[in-house]
Amino acid sequence: MNRIVAKFAQLKSAGKKGLVVYIGAGDPNLQATRELALGFDHAGVDVLELGVPFSDPLADGLVNQLAAQRGLESGTTPPKLLATIATIRQDSQMPIVLYIYFNLIHRVGMEKFIADCAKAGVDGLLVLDLPPEESDNYEALMKKAGLCHIYLVAPTTPEDRMELIVKRGSGFIYYISREGVTGMQSKVASNLSTQVAKIRAHTGLPIAIGFGISNPEQARLVAQEGDACVVGSAIVNQIAEHGKSTELTAKVSAFVKSLSDAVKTI
Repeated sequence: MNRIVAKFAQLKSAGKKGLVVYIGAGDPNLQATRELALGFDHAGVDVLELGVPFSDPLADGLVNQLAAQRGLESGTTPPKLLATIATIRQDSQMPIVLYIYFNLIHRVGMEKFIADCAKAGVDGLLVLDLPPEESDNYEALMKKAGLCHIYLVAPTTPEDRMELIVKRGSGFIYYISREGVTGMQSKVASNLSTQVAKIRAHTGLPIAIGFGISNPEQARLVAQEGDACVVGSAIVNQIAEHGKSTELTAKVSAFVKSLSDAVKTI
């Protein structure tokens, strides 16, 4: 069974909520990415999203744009990242999703890229700029490889299109709780329960809620509404702050554990 599917089934069976964590791959370098991944696994992270560095990250706010820039500067490429994931798999079975722009997949060739991902130990792809209407071949190749194709739903998505999107997705649905780009916010969106109910009317897939979650209190509030919460920029910010410290993994993992503990108390 795919690790993402297995993890959410395990959480549901235990009556627990999940924590999905996003970091920029190769920030500050790929060795740090490996060490952070293993630290996060021990800290209670349920799914790890790795942002593949790209020169034009349209969905990302400043914090994650700078992480992508640092990833590019450290020489991170998709093949090098997949090699790093293969080494993570020697010590961890935590589900891993690549947060990626389609140009990087197209450059390699879709069939080859998906096969390479499966071989390295990737469990799913979240392709930011590939709409379901253009994804028939992609979905077929992903299913054949045993990978989850994860789709996004936004607050502005009309309900008829929301229905189309969620019925096409697999693994989980990523609900963007705010309009705009990624980034830390001082409070959570006020209409979460209404929006999540709309999504649940059309799918039995788990719903992970992200964009703007900055601290354990917000993570707990958001996780109450969905099946998992996604925290990215707040963690990426910690990596930016401690990137040159020998205690990078320990410090960032401690912050991540505070988020995990908050989510697991629900």
